[in-house]
Amino acid sequence: MAMKTTRKQNYPQWYQEVVSEADMAENSVSPGCMVMKAWGYGLWERIQRVLDEKIKETGHENYYFPMFIPLSFFQKEADHVEGFAKEMAVVTHSRLVNEDGKLKPASPLEEPLIVRPTSETIIADSFAKWVNSYRDLPILLNQWANVVRWEMRPRLFLRTREFLWQEGHTVHASMQEAEQETVKMLEVYRDFSENALAMPVLVGRKPEHEKFPGAIDTYCIEAMMQDGKALQAGTSHFLGQNFAKSADIKFTNQNNELEYAYTTSWGVSTRLIGGTIMCHADDDGMVVPPHVAPYQIVFVPLIKKSEDSEKIMSYITNIQAQLKQQSAFGEKLRIKIDNRDKANVDKVWEWIRKGAPMVCEIGSRDVESNGLMVKERIFIGRPEGKKIVKADEFVASCGKRLEELQHLMFAKAQKRLQENIRTDITTPEDFAAYYANSNEWIEDDKQGKVAFVRGKWCGDTATEEILKAMKITIRCIPFDQSGTVGKCLLTGKDATMDVIYARSY
Repeated sequence: MAMKTTRKQNYPQWYQEVVSEADMAENSVSPGCMVMKAWGYGLWERIQRVLDEKIKETGHENYYFPMFIPLSFFQKEADHVEGFAKEMAVVTHSRLVNEDGKLKPASPLEEPLIVRPTSETIIADSFAKWVNSYRDLPILLNQWANVVRWEMRPRLFLRTREFLWQEGHTVHASMQEAEQETVKMLEVYRDFSENALAMPVLVGRKPEHEKFPGAIDTYCIEAMMQDGKALQAGTSHFLGQNFAKSADIKFTNQNNELEYAYTTSWGVSTRLIGGTIMCHADDDGMVVPPHVAPYQIVFVPLIKKSEDSEKIMSYITNIQAQLKQQSAFGEKLRIKIDNRDKANVDKVWEWIRKGAPMVCEIGSRDVESNGLMVKERIFIGRPEGKKIVKADEFVASCGKRLEELQHLMFAKAQKRLQENIRTDITTPEDFAAYYANSNEWIEDDKQGKVAFVRGKWCGDTATEEILKAMKITIRCIPFDQSGTVGKCLLTGKDATMDVIYARSY
């Protein structure tokens, strides 16, 4: 029961259909914005909960700052305002008046307010008030919030004008400590992406022209989608003293000398949901990693005769009660009983479309045999995708099985990543010929596909124009440099730096 469009036929259209058929989100009447529906927002809640615990384990606490930021705060940091100027939404008036039946802005603000595109400037202002001595440092905070960036080509979850995210901000007494913080939080993101979302990533540093506006260094995790394109899944920025100087964050050090502090920022967003879709979904719809699934097990009662209803529901609730004693990923199992008055086959396929890890069908015969039909989402469409098991066996094994399904999802995505990083392209001519092809479906067919290339880069700023012309980006400079000498794939010059080239979202 595949969807109208397959991945191989039209990957962008397939993506939109997955979001729609899984009932995760829809476009809002507010241009460029989305309505996150229960299943999509439930996934975000799970992402938020798991990641929030990991962030707190590293010593950070949650704060909340205003979404309106004075324009003058951005003007203090030139690179920062230039980097975000084209995306800013600006509030210029405080109220509306009715003139001849038409509402018009009135009461201009003394200073325009920017609707939060990111919070470095307003948080730095608070840091300046809170920091006086080295004894006040470090300050480690995190914020869960919404932000607004005026995207011109919005796409659900990947790029919308308003989206949800997490942003961490810290201030330190030394450059070394701030740099260590930046890398530490990048590792938190890598661990979360791979172990919670089952989405393998490459880690590294962004080239100069791809850095966050105002940062000294930007580090990132990059994931490969099923069509071979890259998705930036998270970033961590070492800001040095740039924002400290613009906001006057000073402290008296242990030598009783006044100096500027060092700051960092790091964040991920609802873009992770888009990445999870494009990493795992298939031609039957969404496939949600069990660790972050809003419901891990969905029971669908197969009630054909009204007189069977009571015994089937009693049987299911008994299994549910036993499952409350089980766990997966260190948490209680999340269970849904779908007893809506709707055709059974429709309900089953709704949950398959949504990507629920396990869909269990139970009818009167299953009650009599003390069994149930279990459909594991990642195997739908294959013989092993459904099996009849005894209830006691299911209860005893399902927690462990959910963890196994998570590992299988990661292994499949990791295999795709490893097999689709080209390292044998060593000349500009071969590089250009490779990316002259359009991206193709890469899961099964290895002929003519276009994905990642790991090759040399000379670092010349002139290469930016070459990249733009080819519609290619340097995704990251991997931490695991080879140290060998080769030819830059853009200029042909001698080069030692390894980078990851790819088309991207």
